[in-house]
Amino acid sequence: MEGVKHIVAVASGKGGVGKSTVTVNLALAMAAEGYRVGVLDADIYGPSQAQMLGVGEGVRPQAAGENRFLPLEAHGIQAMSMAFMVDVREPMVWRGPMVAGAFQQMLTQTKWDDLDYLFIDMPPGTGDVQLTLAQKVPVDGAVIVTTPQDIALLDARKGIEMFRKVKVPVLGVVENMSLHTCSQCGHQEPVFGAGGGERIATEYDTRVLARLPLALSIREQVDGGRPSVVAEPEGDIAASFRDMARQVAEQIAASVGDSGPSISFSEE
Repeated sequence: MEGVKHIVAVASGKGGVGKSTVTVNLALAMAAEGYRVGVLDADIYGPSQAQMLGVGEGVRPQAAGENRFLPLEAHGIQAMSMAFMVDVREPMVWRGPMVAGAFQQMLTQTKWDDLDYLFIDMPPGTGDVQLTLAQKVPVDGAVIVTTPQDIALLDARKGIEMFRKVKVPVLGVVENMSLHTCSQCGHQEPVFGAGGGERIATEYDTRVLARLPLALSIREQVDGGRPSVVAEPEGDIAASFRDMARQVAEQIAASVGDSGPSISFSEE
C-alpha cells in the first residue's frame, strides 16, 4: 500500500470482547514508541473509532485529488472510518458485496502519510471484509483479542484459523477482561474465567501479548475520546499496551529484517 510500511490486523472473530478498544490503545502505544501510525476502522456496520479517538461528529475527510481522500488526525495518529463519511445514527443497511466494496475503497483510496504501521480494526466474523483484506494488501501479522471464557475462545479459534488459511502470521493473543478488582474492597475475581488466553496461545503455538483487566477506567476513557494510553500515559494499563506494541514491532522487524526507528526499549 502506498504510504504504508506495515499492516497489522486486530481481530476477534466475535463482537463485544473489546477489540476496538485494544486496537486504538495499541496504535497509540505504538505511536508513543516513536512510530508513525494509522488506524483503519474496517467495521462498516458499527464503526467506533471516531468516538474512541474523540473526532467530533460531522468532521469529514478532505479530498486529495481524484478518488483519494486524506485521513483525519487525532492524538497524533492518522485515522479513517466509515463514521467519518455518514451520520453516526444512520444504519448501514448493506449486503456483503457493498460492505466489501466500501472497505476496499477506504483501504485503497485513503492517502496515508508515510506510516510505519497501519492497524486495521476488523469487524466480527470471517467474511467479506476479511477476505478482501487478505486478497488486496500484504498483511504483516494479526493480533487476536479474546476474553477468557470458552464461548469467546470458540470464535477466537476461528479467527486464528482464518488468518492461517490466508497465510497471515498470528503475532499473539490479547486476553481482555481477564481480572476484575473491586473498587470498594480490592477483591480480585476472574469474572469471565481464567487461563483462556494461555490455552489458545499454547494450542496455536503463539504468545499471550497481554492480559488486560476488566476496568471501569478503560471504558470511561474510550467513551470520552481519550483512550487509556493518552488519558493515563504513566499508568499500568498504558504500560501493558506499550509492552504489547514493543512485542508486535519486534516480531514484525524480525520477520522482515526491519530495524525500525532508533529508540530504546529499556525500562525506566
